[in-house]
Formats: sequence, C-alpha cells, structure tokens
Amino acid sequence: MFSKDKDIIPFIDKYWECLTTRQRPGKMTWPNNIVKTMTKERDVFLVKEHPDPGSKDPEEDYPKFGLLDQDLSNIGPAYDNQKQGGAISTAGGLNEMGDFSGGIPIGGTGKGRGAKRKQQEGGTTTAAAKRTRSDPVFAAQRLPPHGYPLEHPFNKDGYRYILAEPDPHAPDPEKLELDCWAGKPIPGDLYRACLYERVLLALHDRDLAPQLKISDDRLTVTGEKGYSMVRASHGIRKGSWYFEITVDEMPSDTSARLGWSQPLGNLQAPLGYDKFSYSWRSKKGTRFHQSIGKHYSDGYEHGDVLGFYVSLPEETETAKSLPDTYKDKALIKFKSYLYFEEKDFVDKAEKSLKPNLGSIMIFYKNGVSQGVAYRDIYEGVYYPAISLYKSCTVSINFGPHFKYPPKDVAYRPMSDMGWEAVVEHTLADMLYHVETEVDGRHSPPWEP
Repeated sequence: MFSKDKDIIPFIDKYWECLTTRQRPGKMTWPNNIVKTMTKERDVFLVKEHPDPGSKDPEEDYPKFGLLDQDLSNIGPAYDNQKQGGAISTAGGLNEMGDFSGGIPIGGTGKGRGAKRKQQEGGTTTAAAKRTRSDPVFAAQRLPPHGYPLEHPFNKDGYRYILAEPDPHAPDPEKLELDCWAGKPIPGDLYRACLYERVLLALHDRDLAPQLKISDDRLTVTGEKGYSMVRASHGIRKGSWYFEITVDEMPSDTSARLGWSQPLGNLQAPLGYDKFSYSWRSKKGTRFHQSIGKHYSDGYEHGDVLGFYVSLPEETETAKSLPDTYKDKALIKFKSYLYFEEKDFVDKAEKSLKPNLGSIMIFYKNGVSQGVAYRDIYEGVYYPAISLYKSCTVSINFGPHFKYPPKDVAYRPMSDMGWEAVVEHTLADMLYHVETEVDGRHSPPWEP
C-alpha cells in the first residue's frame, strides 16, 4: 500500500514528463484528480482510508492505495492514443435525457468479439485486447472486470441501447472524413454490437430495473422493494437448452418468479406479466403468463435448486434468421461509450406474435421434473430471466456443469451460447457489409 502524500504524488511529480505528454499544470490541482480517480476505480485499486486500530502508522500517511492485481503485465490503459477534437451530436430518444457530453465518439471496448484475453474465476479480464487503431473513432475506454460500463443509458420512451465496439472488418476510418459527421449521427457500420463471450446477467437490464443488485461476477442477484426483472446477456432462438437457479435467501415476506423472457418482456414487472415471458413462482408453485396464474407444482424456498428447460423447433422463421447487426442504426455517445439506439415497438410486436408449435418448457426442482409447464409458446428469442420481490437472493448457473442435470431430456447448457452468439453476430455483420457494399461510401447510410 502506498501513501498518497508520501509516495504517489511525489512520484508523479518527479516523473511527470515520463508519464504523459501533457504540459505540467501550473496550479497544483492534479493531485486531487489523481486521488478521486483512484478512489473511484475500485476495480483497479485497493483503498485504505485510515490506519487499523493499534497500528503505529500516523493518520497523515492515509489514504493509502494498492493494486488489486499486482501482476503489472495485466495493467495498462485500454486504448492507444485518445485524442481530443471534433463534435458529434446525439440522436433519437436520448436527446431528451440531457446526460450526454459532446466531443469525439469513444467506443472501442476490447471486451467483445475476438478480444484475446484470459479469464479468471468470475469472468475477470486478465489481459487487455491488443489495439491497432489509434484514430479518434476507434479510441477506447477501460471497462470494469465484468466487461460492461457501470452506467448505462436508458429512458422511458421505449428505446433500447446496445453497447458498441469498433468493427475491425469495417472500412478503414482513415478513408472517411470525420468532419462530415459533425452535427450528424455517427455511421453505425464502423461499429458492431459488443458481445461478452460468457453468458452472464445483463447489466443494462439492471440499470433499467435499479431495484436489483447484481454481484460483481454477474451470477447472483438480490431484490429490493417491488417486483423487477433481469435477463441473461444471451438468448436462444432454436434448439433445447437448460440452466439452473439456486435460492440463496428467501425470507418469508419475499418471492421470486423465474423462467424465460423475450427482449421486450417488461423489466419493471414480475416475469410472466406480459405475452413475452413465462415464469414459475416460489409461492404455491404457480406458473404465470400474461399475468394469468395457474397451478403447476409445489412452491420452492431457500436452498432449493431449480432447473429450467426449453425446446424450440428449428424450422421457424426466427430459428432460421440471424441476429440484428444494428449497423443500420445511429450511434449515440453516453459516458464515453458508444451505443446503438433501437426503438421498441411493443404494441406492434404483440400483434405479430404467433405460437411456436412444438415448443415446450419444463421446470425442475432439485433434479425432479415438475412436468410440462408450457407448450406452443410464442415464437421469438428467449433469455433466462429472474424477477424478485423484496430482499430475495438467487444465483444462476448457466453451465456447463449442473448440480442436477436433467436425465429425461437432451439439452445444451446455456453457457454454450457465449461463442455461438459470437459466430451468429459475426456472420450477420459479414452479410451486412457484403449486401450494402459499404466500402467506398462517403456519406451516412440514411442519406442518398
């Protein structure tokens, strides 16, 4: 641990010219900024505000700072050369939020598809992806260990935001005149949806349902107050899949509804509230869909391990399609990250829903099948989903190893969707670039 005043500030002051190309500031304001940064970046630094009781260290030596990961080869900036300049406007629903800064787009995360890194237990990144881009369009921002920004854009106007990263296969940004984007939406074809290669709980869902508290490893969630929901980061559109949930804590005045949800399932409501989700409730074992509860099984409680199986036919239109690339959508910047913006048309989607004949859902309790919960569910992409009422805590296991693997059905663990989603999105991006012939285009796709 290093003292702010005795170690860190004197070191930076002595070696300023070796550490940065910025001119040494005249006023001594930078020490406070250094302390604020280290205090905030808890995924990098250990912070000790005061000496331990009985310690002989003087109080004036504190605060002290240390590194969470003391292997210096794993520590470094997540970008090559971030430059200042230019001005890019925001677009769409986010203009109403009043929380966007101007300046250049900063988006590359290094945590998405194709990023080379080692994984520690819990999904912590131990090696940053290699950067080859130094252009402002491809400047990148460091992400937390769980691979997602701590703050995520959202508003109440029915928009969704998908984290973007530079697409290494897109046209070279040096061929584009960046000035032509000033005051206009950023061209989405330079970027792609950022995918984490592990199936985890989706943090952007957490921000839309702030009552839920998600652990750093993104596998445990605790509720607070009324019902709200979180989905997994990856969904499935065909085949047979399985995951488990363990009930860690369930006080008598709490409840849970667990199961599957499509992307348009309402996050500020219990799972099974609308047409887009199906759930199994802890109290009385009731199953819910469209807010209609029907008897299904006995309830579940603290210590129970619950299994969730779904089988979706492979001959439907949804099953045969590739995921959306989002490249035809505008990009916006929020808190130094770029996002694709997409409008949710819930009413239109509800009217277009149709039964997926042959589909089936089965729920398990401690390895025992509770029977078929639903047949012929609506066609669509389904995500593992959790909704909690008050201070209930559950942990999710996407596989590949389960405590009670089903023996009566064939399945794939949800964990397999990590790299499978990478393959699907990469194919969709390739098709987009081929079909739109973006090479050589010097104007936004929405302009003639």
